[in-house]
Amino acid sequence: MTVSIETEAHIRRLFFGEHWKRGTIAKQLAIHPDVVKRVLGRVGPCPKANPATVHASLCAFAAFIDETLERYPRLVATRLYDMLVARGFTGTIRVLRTYLRRVRPKPKNEAFLRVRPLVAEQAQVDWGHVGYLEFPGCKRPLWVFVCVLAYSRAIFAELVLDLSVHSLRRSLVRAAEFFGGSCRQWLFDNPKTVVIERHGDAVRFHSSLLELAGAMRVEPRVCGVRKPHEKGRVERAIRYLRERFFAARTIHSVEQGNAQLLEFIETIALQRPHPQWPERSVADVFAEEQARLLKLPNPLPSTDFVQPIVADKTAFVRFDANAYSVPSKFARATLTLVANDSRVRLLDCGIEVASHARVWGRSQWQEDPAHRAALLEEKRAARIPKGRDRLHVEIPEIDRLFEHWVKVGRNLGSMTIRTIRLLDAYGADVLKMAVEEAISRGVHDPGALAVLCEQMRKRLAMPIPIALDLGAHIHDREVVPHDLGGYDV
Repeated sequence: MTVSIETEAHIRRLFFGEHWKRGTIAKQLAIHPDVVKRVLGRVGPCPKANPATVHASLCAFAAFIDETLERYPRLVATRLYDMLVARGFTGTIRVLRTYLRRVRPKPKNEAFLRVRPLVAEQAQVDWGHVGYLEFPGCKRPLWVFVCVLAYSRAIFAELVLDLSVHSLRRSLVRAAEFFGGSCRQWLFDNPKTVVIERHGDAVRFHSSLLELAGAMRVEPRVCGVRKPHEKGRVERAIRYLRERFFAARTIHSVEQGNAQLLEFIETIALQRPHPQWPERSVADVFAEEQARLLKLPNPLPSTDFVQPIVADKTAFVRFDANAYSVPSKFARATLTLVANDSRVRLLDCGIEVASHARVWGRSQWQEDPAHRAALLEEKRAARIPKGRDRLHVEIPEIDRLFEHWVKVGRNLGSMTIRTIRLLDAYGADVLKMAVEEAISRGVHDPGALAVLCEQMRKRLAMPIPIALDLGAHIHDREVVPHDLGGYDV
């Protein structure tokens, strides 16, 4: 609560001049007691306590308290109270808190060293949380990866959905491509994706990050623990993006967000005045620094996630809580999974056997129709349920018709076979249009669906492909001539 200068002067006059108590002042002026306490501040000098002024119950423990606070100046009163009780203290926590307010050491003010980086010497890297994205089966946190050249303040940023070391490797390589080269140092915070273990200045980096740093000829470095000011340029860049780009903006997908973010960086962020030289833009200083960056290796190091994986008995592999199909002959086989943020590929002895778009939901099934068709050829007995799955994959809207068929008591096996015939005869595009039309009209009879398929085919002027093996459907192809003399009577 904020009060006027006049009220503050009135509070001080009542307390020091009229000797009113704090509670009386708060009650009469209708303000909070904490406001009175804040305005009055510390009343009179507060010398360091000595044993003569210490509460009788604390006299024997004053030396122990002072020694403990010297080693642990931020130790809370409740923990110190437990330590004293174990040593025979019989006083109250209130007495201890009063004493601690008088003797606790004040924190020292730290002086910060201003550092001016050399040209093309350091790039500072960090992430910032900017929201969430909805996916089928889950909601994922959305992060922005930010890399800032310390000298020119040029920014590279992209939206990511995970903070793994493989995501970090991808983003670092893309940042180097965007800048046209690499600085000699990458400065990080201390996350587990970067630092495996740390003791003082001894740091053990993640092996995957060290591998990439060696390929890019860059030295990884970390700032001090709980010292974010050491990478203040990237912290300031994240704040700049939050206020200038993400504020009042809705991100619907990573692709849409990254396209807008790249446009913002090129048209606005690079054109802003440089903090150190306001007469020059960041783009001008970046052009100077870009000529001094380390050249990129050719080819660039791979950033894909690679690991062996075993396909289950249904010819699917599980990755990141989702399932991806492989040809049925690889069921229970060990394959090599190669994944990035857009695709998931399965290899067998270096040969690609399956490729899918990566999904970011949970419990999602990505199935290649060709894999399903091959499995159906092997499993004729499962034609009806597998045919139903095929309809779900190629025409998701078919579920509405299945619901109607169940309600009216039709045989789902028969309905599936008849619909599969329409799919084989007219194709997925025509059948999908016919299903949508049937749903909009509220009809569910398979005969009506066939009529709608024919109408859609005629509307699109599409011929029906009919392949006949002439004569194969005729049992007796040989026609034996007979004597026709008996007919001439």
